Amino acid sequence: MNLTRRSLLASASAMVALPKFSLANTDVEVLEARRSAVSLVSDKYPDTEVWGYNGGVPGPEIRVAQGARIRRRLVNSLDEPTTIHWHGIRIENAMDGVPGITQDAVQPGEDFLYDFEVPDAGTYWYHSHFNTTEQISRGLYGALIVEEPNPPEVDHDITVIVDDWRLGDDAQIDPDFSQIHDWSHAGRLGNFLKASLSPTLTEVKKNQRLRLRFICVATDRVMRLALTGMEGKVVALDGMPLSEPTPLEMLTLGPAQRADVIVDITGEPDTDAVIGFVGREQSIALASLKITGQASLSSRGDIPRLPANPMKQLGDIEGAKVAELNMEGGAMGGLRQGIYKGKMMTAAKLVENGQIWTLNGVAGLPDTALAEVALGETLRIPIINDTAFAHAMHMHGAHFQEILPDGSFGPLLDTILIERQERREIAFTASNPGDWVFHCHMLSHQSAGMITWVRVTA
Repeated sequence: MNLTRRSLLASASAMVALPKFSLANTDVEVLEARRSAVSLVSDKYPDTEVWGYNGGVPGPEIRVAQGARIRRRLVNSLDEPTTIHWHGIRIENAMDGVPGITQDAVQPGEDFLYDFEVPDAGTYWYHSHFNTTEQISRGLYGALIVEEPNPPEVDHDITVIVDDWRLGDDAQIDPDFSQIHDWSHAGRLGNFLKASLSPTLTEVKKNQRLRLRFICVATDRVMRLALTGMEGKVVALDGMPLSEPTPLEMLTLGPAQRADVIVDITGEPDTDAVIGFVGREQSIALASLKITGQASLSSRGDIPRLPANPMKQLGDIEGAKVAELNMEGGAMGGLRQGIYKGKMMTAAKLVENGQIWTLNGVAGLPDTALAEVALGETLRIPIINDTAFAHAMHMHGAHFQEILPDGSFGPLLDTILIERQERREIAFTASNPGDWVFHCHMLSHQSAGMITWVRVTA
């Protein structure tokens, strides 16, 4: 059987995270980055060689109570350096996992202890932050769930990790991570979509209530998801509870974005409740849950909002510092020149160096911060996407809010999807000292130039 794009997409199904793993002679649980093989597609195809934490993809789900302390020792059994970034967590700067900014990369055969508290409940994840396009594409990621002291009453609390793989006819990961077309267009888009459900769930009953924690770990693909046989509301974005739950329609998640939804099973017995990907050419069932009966005669009633996290929302932003961010480059972007490693280069020379995109005319991590703010100071970042492609901009160490056209503020986010030729503005009040990277989480775009940083001084 030939492994075509259509057959790969059509065969997408749930994949289960492996259990926790620890090395002997230590009281700290270990996340070992190593090569392994997993049955990614189906038993009709060979196992896929991956890079995973503790041999699994996704890595072990970490689930702790709000306010808990997490201690994990990264052991690097790969042939190249790596780190772990704890995505979305308001974390001590030294634990953020960005090589060259917050720590040295962990070399092959070495280890590093991550030790931090989790102040906010919600849905987060962890992933490599070294050679990210390749290391995340090969499987170095996992879910981090921080539970509220009084969570909403549901029958099932399920983490749903959605990913996008580029595989060859032998079900192996395409090893070419430096295609100029990928860098300059929408990124490394795969031909096989996968949903991993943890814990595994295959059957539900009508009128049961589910909490689905969606995490988009795709390298570059924007995931547009539709749910059938169930109805509900979005209760949190990027880990942060919404002030009021919003009706669930199409769920659009850029790379790195998350959404918590609470749904009631509304389909009839002997039908399926389906989580599906909606594409331009076809829709694909990522997970199907058989409705085997009826849990009750009536629905559960209103869906409650989640308790707020202890994070200050924006107030008066008059007088706030402003740092504009202008995105340029890519195919059809008209980029003529840019600064890379302190030198002005032509577009052709930037391409030779693997740099296709610029932020404020600079490709790659600049020597100077986009902005420097003091604790308690508010920073406004107007963002102009002067390119032909969407970008998912992620801020480390903080959640921000969008300043809406009417002057009100959107929900707390750590990643914002900015469409082509779009102008948006975000702002946050600095509460976490350190140097924090701000980059496109379309990882091909980040690798090809779209990364900067913000300094928060104590």
